[in-house]
Amino acid sequence: MKASAFLYPWDVNGDPEAPARIAALGVPQVTLAAAYHSTRALTPRHPRHRIVTAEHAAVLYPPDDRWQGRALRPYPAGDWAPGDAYGEAAAALADAGLEVHSWVVLAHNSRLGAEHPHTCVVNAYGDRYPWAPCIAQPATRAYLLDLAAEAAVRPGARGTELESLGWYGLQHLHAHDKTAGVPLGDAGQYLMALCFCPTCREGYGAQGLDADELAAAVRGALEPLWQGTADDEGWAGVEKLLGEATAAATRAWRDETARTLQEQAVRAVRRAAPAGFQVLLHADPVTYHCGANPGVDPAHILTVADGVVVPCAGGPGLLTPFAEQGRAGAVVAANFGVVSGMGGSPGTLASDIARARALGATQLRLYHAGLASDADLVAVREALAAR
Repeated sequence: MKASAFLYPWDVNGDPEAPARIAALGVPQVTLAAAYHSTRALTPRHPRHRIVTAEHAAVLYPPDDRWQGRALRPYPAGDWAPGDAYGEAAAALADAGLEVHSWVVLAHNSRLGAEHPHTCVVNAYGDRYPWAPCIAQPATRAYLLDLAAEAAVRPGARGTELESLGWYGLQHLHAHDKTAGVPLGDAGQYLMALCFCPTCREGYGAQGLDADELAAAVRGALEPLWQGTADDEGWAGVEKLLGEATAAATRAWRDETARTLQEQAVRAVRRAAPAGFQVLLHADPVTYHCGANPGVDPAHILTVADGVVVPCAGGPGLLTPFAEQGRAGAVVAANFGVVSGMGGSPGTLASDIARARALGATQLRLYHAGLASDADLVAVREALAAR
């Protein structure tokens, strides 16, 4: 199975040994960040630094003139990725014989929400999520579509992986996050992700719901979770808390909103890309899930994109709904963490690969070659050599 390692430009730029070190892992491809959210990242082998602080979500290349005069536009990176950091790193990796694909984070941008609060998801209590742009709003959708096309189709890129192309909810891993005191489970996460911005209120109305009554129902449904008396029953729990008809109506609005955005984004990338350009989505097979791997309908998304990248941190079980579609040529990439200090398990990678293959995975993704220790990289190299 073809394997690709995730990288940031700052893992490569300024470190002349980095491209050869990545190639020596046994991966033919890298997935290189072109647009990324704020982060604080370790660079354990870089000759000039050990910590990179990306202060806000940014594009890691010079944006073009399509953004002139627009209120919603991508932010250039600061000194953590100056100039065309993506292009510099991509060229060095290509010179080492590696195929480069872009990695584009879309609906996850705290600075956008801070500077344009009206773009944010608003929960049933009126709290705004500045990290989560509401993907139903027309201006936000236009911004995301242009960002997808520009950031994905960088010079020399052979394909792209689009992350956060869907709804984002409460989960964020924000700086000094203090949101785990009450375990919300799937049902609570869904209810806390329901947006009540003006666009979404109209959307619920089109589904036959009164937005004020829905917000009150959501607040009431969440009370057992705050009291610690509710069980996590997944979607059945949402239906139990809201009622089947109301739950179905909220999901219909959100599913349609995400599905059409995904369709439009893939079309926008393909219009901008050369022939043969591969478009993958980071995805979860449960449509109501939110986050970096937003929920999709497996049968539908594999008719839209060339494939999916599927999180396997909790095991490779999420691969099955995609693999069962049996679409010829579709990429079903199993994404494994290989950074021990971040919960990854490079020591079991060989067996994890075997299990993923048995469940229908066609490719591998390794998160994250720039963050991993030397010992982790040795384990990755051995596991890939044993395939």
